[in-house]
Amino acid sequence: MAIIIIIAIIAVLAIWLIVSYNGLVKSRMQTKESWSQIDVQLKRRNDLLPNLIETVKGYASYEEKTFEKIAELRAQVAQAQTPAQAMQASEALTKQVSGIFAVAENYPDLKANASFVKLQDELTNTENKISYSRQLYNTTTSNYNVKLETFPSNIVAKIFGFKASEFLETPAEEKEVPKVSFDF
Repeated sequence: MAIIIIIAIIAVLAIWLIVSYNGLVKSRMQTKESWSQIDVQLKRRNDLLPNLIETVKGYASYEEKTFEKIAELRAQVAQAQTPAQAMQASEALTKQVSGIFAVAENYPDLKANASFVKLQDELTNTENKISYSRQLYNTTTSNYNVKLETFPSNIVAKIFGFKASEFLETPAEEKEVPKVSFDF
């Protein structure tokens, strides 16, 4: 009878270990998948930018520095080794892209150009998808990290060497309250 109880306890522990391990693997994969969604949108944006730049260049040839900076930042996003590096380069690129839209304000013909409007809409849509994907990544990262820190799955995580994922954080300058002025 004691042998049956010992075997039952071992079986329950083995099942618990397998279920916990598989849950951690699933959570880790969801985190990787959500990062992959960000990566897809970053690539989409990088693919759209040359077309947008060429459209704008026809109207605004003297803003060459803006275009060069965008090309440099696109390369940094593509060469990033970690999600944090990619998002840092991506945020700098987003600021430069908004500069293109500001340039367009000076060229009424450009603002009316169908190609520019279409590219601008696609880029805006992509930026929204990046924002959503960042939220999803942080949610899946949170779920995964909670499993790593809560009992009893933290025991399995330590045994098998699971590592916590880093959150994507908003840069400090984007957290500042915008200054609104009605002085003209």
